[in-house]
Amino acid sequence: MPGRSNRTAVMDGIGRLHIEERPVPQPGDRELLVEVRSVGVCGSDVHFFEHGPRLNVFKPPHVLGHEVSGVVAAHGPRATRPPIGTRVAIEPSRPCGICSLCRGGRYNLCPQMRYLAAPPTEGGFARYLTVPEDFAYPVPAQISDDAAALIEPLSVVVHAARCAEIGVGARVLVSGAGPIGLLMTQVARAIGAIEVNVSDINPFRLSLAETMGATRVIDVSAATPSAVRLEVDVFIECSGNPVALPDGIRCVRPGGVAAVVGMIPTEDATIPLAFMQTREIRLVPTFRFANSYAAAIGLVATRAVRPEAIITGHLPLDRVETALRAGRNDPRSVKTMITAQA
Repeated sequence: MPGRSNRTAVMDGIGRLHIEERPVPQPGDRELLVEVRSVGVCGSDVHFFEHGPRLNVFKPPHVLGHEVSGVVAAHGPRATRPPIGTRVAIEPSRPCGICSLCRGGRYNLCPQMRYLAAPPTEGGFARYLTVPEDFAYPVPAQISDDAAALIEPLSVVVHAARCAEIGVGARVLVSGAGPIGLLMTQVARAIGAIEVNVSDINPFRLSLAETMGATRVIDVSAATPSAVRLEVDVFIECSGNPVALPDGIRCVRPGGVAAVVGMIPTEDATIPLAFMQTREIRLVPTFRFANSYAAAIGLVATRAVRPEAIITGHLPLDRVETALRAGRNDPRSVKTMITAQA
């Protein structure tokens, strides 16, 4: 049975957060009440906490956290699945389901999209959460609570790998060895890439990339990928650094692909258009994901990808603010997980 109180980490202003006891939410018609087990701290959570949201208007109070796993605790009046007690990975998408983009399978681009932790929809830094039954994915016993929460960023990577058409025998450059770049390194190798080059300025993160299958790491504080005359079939920009984008594009062979996954903080970015045009290099921006959760769960269940390998810390719900500051304060912090029931 659900508890009587829903302890929640509430953001009440930029850079301000407190713990609040709230009533346990009641699931709607086709919703589930989920007892939250694990929540990953995403870079977008950190940006929101420090600066406010990129795409939405912030009206406090608000709850962050969109990388969530848990256990089904109750059904709404017309919800029928998964059964109570099922361990689930929560997809944070809330598309309308009826527009042309949703009907065409590209619901990540739905103009009416509501997304967990994106205002006005509150997120998962809490003990309980209500979610639509269609977006709670059962996970097998061999997937831990932490790994189930990290199905969300892994789905971003799966979607990007599909859009970039990474194939067997591909040579890949991944810019940025943060959580997304490290997961991309693993996914590219799982697909069958024979060469995965990873660039970053952080020596610790580059060392992690090597343990996850990177065939070469490049410290861009010493030399950029283009400076070492790298040539690849696919370039995946995961850092969000606008300087990395044009440099990586110059490493793509004629007829290759450059995919943009990291959210660049400025409205505009410079790209070498003439270089791309004369080589017919395709630029593929990607946004979140669609129809990727099942594939991501399969990769983890078969141990082709180990999302837990990117975890560098665990903290209880009461210390969410510490977790949000960890990435800025500790160069060896990559992914912190919040244990919601601790």
